[in-house]
Amino acid sequence: MPPQRPQRLKRDQQREDLPVARRSLPEGRGRRGLLKPVATTIGVLLAVAGAGVVLFLQPLRRWLAPPPVPGLEARQSLDGRLLGHFPYPEAGSSLLVAVAPGLKLRPEAADALLAMQRAAADDGVDLRLLSAFRSIELQQGIFFDVKAERNQSAQERAEVSAPPGFSEHSTGYAVDLGDGANPQSDLSESFDRTAAFRWLDANANRFHFQLSFPRGNSQGVSYEPWHWRYEGSLEALRLFEPARQLGG
Repeated sequence: MPPQRPQRLKRDQQREDLPVARRSLPEGRGRRGLLKPVATTIGVLLAVAGAGVVLFLQPLRRWLAPPPVPGLEARQSLDGRLLGHFPYPEAGSSLLVAVAPGLKLRPEAADALLAMQRAAADDGVDLRLLSAFRSIELQQGIFFDVKAERNQSAQERAEVSAPPGFSEHSTGYAVDLGDGANPQSDLSESFDRTAAFRWLDANANRFHFQLSFPRGNSQGVSYEPWHWRYEGSLEALRLFEPARQLGG
């Protein structure tokens, strides 16, 4: 009878049958015993790295943010907004047409508005145009002069009026609308209780007009049921896309 092999040799043979990765573990320690400190170490490293990224980004955000706007103690955010309002270019005079005495719009917006007023009239609603294109110079007075008159902070004023260069009216695509039968509701939240607003709520999309600042909008601008913007052209959609993405 051949001599029996030592028990140690038998264990060595079993060890040779194991995959290399598992054979790299020291005897007497399970995989969990090694993985636990490794996972803990990785977690600590990730936490430290995350804290470093935050500390790095804070000054970077301040560096990337545009400088303060002259006349305002406020900066534009990284998405371009100032006190909640997105920047908009001023439409040149050659791009505007008269839609009512003293009021102008882009031609496509003017045609859509007139068609909408006719449709409203057919339904017995007197839809009035109160305001249309406003130049940046005019918006300057509307913002700063009224701000001073009412002793408002920039933030308070921006909740109800855009700073110059940040008004949708400057694009030639935005309008303020009223109800001819209820002029006392002009430019007030009570406009949403008029027949004109109810008609707009039900029909404005057919003419490519969208309420700019609904109640609780993400831009933080006060609810303005009278303020509507035209979105019926590619140019208009491009201008208002940032506001649309924000949900304003």
